[in-house]
Amino acid sequence: MQDFLLLATIYLAAAVIAVPIAVRLGLGSVLGYLLAGIFIGKVFGLGTETQDLQHFAEFGVVMMLFLIGLELDPRALWDMRHRLVGLGGAQVVLTTAAVMCVALVHGLPWQTSLAIGMVLALSSTAIVLQTLNEKGLMQTAGGRSSFSVLLTQDIAVIPMLAVVPLLAVAAPVSLNADGSMALSDDHGDGHGAISLVEGLPAWGVTAVTLGAVAAVILFGTYATRPLFRFVHQARLRELYTAFALLIVIGIAVLMGLVGLSPALGAFLGGVVLANSEFRHELESDIEPFKGLLLGLFFITVGAGINFAVLYDQFFAIVLMTLALMVTKGLILYVLAIAFRLKGRDKWLFTLGLAQAGEFGFVLVSFSLQQQVLTPGQGQTLLLVVALSMLLTPLFFIGYEALSKRLQEHKPDAAADDIDEQNAIIIAGIGRFGQVVNRLLQVAGHRATVLDHNLETIHLMRRFGFKGFFGDPTRPDLLHAAGLKTAKVLVVAVDDPAAALRLVSYARRERPDIHIVARARDRVHTYELYRAGADQIVREMFDSALRAGRYVLENIGLTDYEANEVEHFFFRKDREALRDLAALWDPNVPIAENQAYVERARELNTELETALVKTLDWGGRTRSDVEPDLPDPVDPSLADPRRQAGE
Repeated sequence: MQDFLLLATIYLAAAVIAVPIAVRLGLGSVLGYLLAGIFIGKVFGLGTETQDLQHFAEFGVVMMLFLIGLELDPRALWDMRHRLVGLGGAQVVLTTAAVMCVALVHGLPWQTSLAIGMVLALSSTAIVLQTLNEKGLMQTAGGRSSFSVLLTQDIAVIPMLAVVPLLAVAAPVSLNADGSMALSDDHGDGHGAISLVEGLPAWGVTAVTLGAVAAVILFGTYATRPLFRFVHQARLRELYTAFALLIVIGIAVLMGLVGLSPALGAFLGGVVLANSEFRHELESDIEPFKGLLLGLFFITVGAGINFAVLYDQFFAIVLMTLALMVTKGLILYVLAIAFRLKGRDKWLFTLGLAQAGEFGFVLVSFSLQQQVLTPGQGQTLLLVVALSMLLTPLFFIGYEALSKRLQEHKPDAAADDIDEQNAIIIAGIGRFGQVVNRLLQVAGHRATVLDHNLETIHLMRRFGFKGFFGDPTRPDLLHAAGLKTAKVLVVAVDDPAAALRLVSYARRERPDIHIVARARDRVHTYELYRAGADQIVREMFDSALRAGRYVLENIGLTDYEANEVEHFFFRKDREALRDLAALWDPNVPIAENQAYVERARELNTELETALVKTLDWGGRTRSDVEPDLPDPVDPSLADPRRQAGE
């Protein structure tokens, strides 16, 4: 017991240290776990002592597939069927076939070749999705197509796990962490000691197997709701977690008793519960266990990597890795063309999915246990998969460089001829700019509207609003819109960097023009203020204040008191903003700017004290407790909403 706890302590400590470092370097959590395992195996020499933990860690794969099943709403899958079956299915089939053909040419049996093809056909869901989200690429055409392929691959793991045992050419064997084979012994730890199908005729095995699958479906459909209500009566949070674990473990045990893959059963159970009202509760309860156990699984994989193989075959393994990524990339590029992805989306799809993935580790481990692969082949595949994942951040860096070049060489769409000039120019007509424009029109003022989104301009025109297509940061368009004679420029573009460029240019060209700018956050406010904006509106500030006022009104304050607190906070915050702007340094992160942090804490304390005094009305008005303060940054809004009580 003591040895097991010591081993677990070492593994958890390595993960806690290595994973944050890997994530900060942009390598992803999966590679962090692998590096932690490699460190343990090389420094502590614990690669051969991982089997006790591996029994627990492999259950993380079962939980992961259960959660994947929960995410797969059958109706959503049906809506995505063309991309899942067409794009994703073609990628899996073509890559598997290509790798299998290469393996056959090198003299490997077809069973082994097919297993290798399936292992290398998969990409890294963890790395790709995390990178797409971090870089804001998920909503692009390339990002959505990548997600479709990754989802297809995740689903394809299920039949792959079912097919692998059929490829076995001998009795399954267990594998030590160092890659050596250990003969399986059903009496050693109790695994496989109980079976509901042992000794049954073929028809009996089929009947029991189908009965187990039907039991999972019926349980998920009819039994989970009353059981959840029963558990809910106890009002104990830990019982929800216990029940969620019971569902997953129970399904896995049942599948094992009838000879099916526990992962397959867990996936099936997840799909059945995908439309349940308890789906989110199950996800939140199981996610921490899945993450921890799956992380331990990757650590055991890293600890079990035989670096003697890498040293002996370094150039061969590097060449195999590059050959895999090039082959996979060519297939992805052809599919991108076939499915009409263009420009940067095509290269994002091609370069983002060219690696092998974490499910490859699962399939390699399972194939070794089933003796489909030899230990030497398994070690080589593990190294190829890990190395391709390590190269993935470099591929994304290459995509970014290529994307910039494509953007530079891409001819701009022809901008509209601007045939009118007004006293007001609005640059950007998204959600923010539209409200400004409508308010001005209601008040009887016309504005010249510029936006670089052609669809938005067309939509405006359908509703009777005039606007001009073109990049608002282009000097020629600004001058055509009347920058030399305009009185007010409203900078409402979404891109913070573009807004900063526009404010700087307009202030240089027209020192006397009044600039009202939209800011993303506090730091962006400081940047725009230094660039020359006269009045700056943080895009979420007013709406958040309004929501806060509603909260105050519903916890006991009168409408008048809540309105006064809102006014007071509004003005005090702008005063603090001016104070902190003098301390802000663009070259120093806010959290590391000691003077800024200390002054912010002082201002927050002062604000709390002032608010307490403000709430202690004693018959006084707000003017009695707060002097009229100037507003150096944001506009002093005479907000009609406040008088209307909205």
